[in-house]
Amino acid sequence: MDTGETEAAGLAAILDAQKRAFVDEGIPGRAARQAALARLKAAIRARKGDLIRAAAADFGRRAADETIILDLGPVVQSINHMRRHLRRWMRPERRPVPVTLWPGRARVIRQPKGVVGIMAPWNYPFGLSLLPLATALAAGNRAMLKPSELAPESARAMAAMLAGCFAPEEVAVATGGADVGAAFAALPFDHLVFTGSTEVGRKVMRAAAENLVPVTLELGGKSPVILGRDADFAKAARDIAWAKIANAGQTCIAPDYVLVHEDDAEAFVVRLTAALRRALPGGPGMTTIISDRHAARLRALAAEAEAGGAETVRIGGGGAGRQVAPALIIGAAASAGVMREEIFGPLLPVLACRDLSEAIARVGAGPRPLALYYYGGGEGRDAVLARTISGNVTVNGVMTHYAVESLPFGGIGASGIGAYHGREGFEAMSHARGVFLEPLRSLIPLGRPGGRFAKLFARYMMR
Repeated sequence: MDTGETEAAGLAAILDAQKRAFVDEGIPGRAARQAALARLKAAIRARKGDLIRAAAADFGRRAADETIILDLGPVVQSINHMRRHLRRWMRPERRPVPVTLWPGRARVIRQPKGVVGIMAPWNYPFGLSLLPLATALAAGNRAMLKPSELAPESARAMAAMLAGCFAPEEVAVATGGADVGAAFAALPFDHLVFTGSTEVGRKVMRAAAENLVPVTLELGGKSPVILGRDADFAKAARDIAWAKIANAGQTCIAPDYVLVHEDDAEAFVVRLTAALRRALPGGPGMTTIISDRHAARLRALAAEAEAGGAETVRIGGGGAGRQVAPALIIGAAASAGVMREEIFGPLLPVLACRDLSEAIARVGAGPRPLALYYYGGGEGRDAVLARTISGNVTVNGVMTHYAVESLPFGGIGASGIGAYHGREGFEAMSHARGVFLEPLRSLIPLGRPGGRFAKLFARYMMR
């Protein structure tokens, strides 16, 4: 048996142990789920320093506040939200019964699916691992987690933390490279959550399909910012600058390009350039790019756009190694890689449009984005909401919809399948089990087939 087969067998053994424990111990009640969430929150708070240091080691440079605010904090806040609302989410839901089945009663009860597999990316190694994990626990499931091999220190720190508060039959962590990831995706989970690129998402979905495993895919895409003529341009510049500086733009819902009216474009570029300079952190500086390969890709995207006639405005110097300076790319061609690929870095194309209809048409011509942002109000806002299709939308802001725990989070089309966060996450990782309580005396059975009563009943059913 080679190494790959050994790893696959080990993962399968862990999954079998979790499935047996799920059957043997039964469905956990609300108190057990609340306790599991409380343990997870306490572990995050207790190991905060270790997790911050691990993220800094993986990125090369990442401020502690950035890890807390963007990576750990959302998990803690989501746990708080789930614990507050779990009683209501678990309550059986009554459903109406047709008159032909009176006086029967119907209800939906939400049961855990069993074991949830979670495949997490590197850009927010804790948030995008632990938030789905918390959701799986709230829904009463057990879970196996596969963190990204591109953030190995974060993966090790997270594995140690979870081993300290959960038995392996409850929560297990599988570390390793792409071969482990492929074996993980092929396991017969009861549900699989994957966060990452669209390209890898396709492979994960194909692997899951072999076992008919339902999936939640949180992918990426090119999330646009549309600026109406009545936009607060000063606020828009501040917001967009923050979003491209935070985690060096390595965020799936970071603005990927800006569409602005041609009469406002030049002034907005000046304003945005100034906002980016102000947003650059002092001291050690901005978070570095996760790897040399990713940094080289970003530089190649900028160089290709420039060679194609785009103007590049670099802010804070060119950067070296894994440091990539923020840059605005003005007037990039539609065929340029920077306009075709998700950027995942501190580069930002700015495109001028003749009017709002052209901006909406440009968004509609591409794959459906994970997020969409609009600045302005009135008819422009209503037109954008009515004529575009995307994942979540923030109006007069960027990325903040992610922090609203009551909203579902997910994409559509190439940007994802399904949603989690809040109640929608609880429901995605639960089985909606319909239960009908038939009365002892009812219109069923209908009597003799072909009899008078059956004929009347058939006519009623087709009225």
